[in-house]
Amino acid sequence: MFKKILIAVVLILTIIQFIRIDTTNPAPTPEKDFINATQAPKEVADLLKVSCYDCHSNETKYPWYFNVAPVSWWLKNHINEGREELNFSLWTDYDAKKKDKKLEESIELINNGEMPMFSYTLTHQDAKLNTAQQKVLNDWFTSLRTFENEEE
Repeated sequence: MFKKILIAVVLILTIIQFIRIDTTNPAPTPEKDFINATQAPKEVADLLKVSCYDCHSNETKYPWYFNVAPVSWWLKNHINEGREELNFSLWTDYDAKKKDKKLEESIELINNGEMPMFSYTLTHQDAKLNTAQQKVLNDWFTSLRTFENEEE
């Protein structure tokens, strides 16, 4: 019985490899991008590219293991959710209030160690933010906030 189950699992895992996930990124629009629109300093831009842009922009770099189902399905869903929550590639499409809210949320998530996500930093060690890097990003995000002193 165990042998039949094992064969079935191997067969299913083999078959699902033929279900490919779309790994194309939407065409970049540089003038809409957060880094360009905010004229982010190089240090900030570098941190964002390494720690945020794979999930929160249209500039995702798909690793080799993205070709392995069902891992690819989980990762693609994760990227879609990340882009839906905050897409730095579409920064100028957000109104001022939404930009401020995204900056506020980013500061909070970075301070709480929730971003970048642990599951991402497991395979992208360079994406981990140390305290100094967190401060650099949070200082930049804070400097861009427009509604931070208003009551909601």
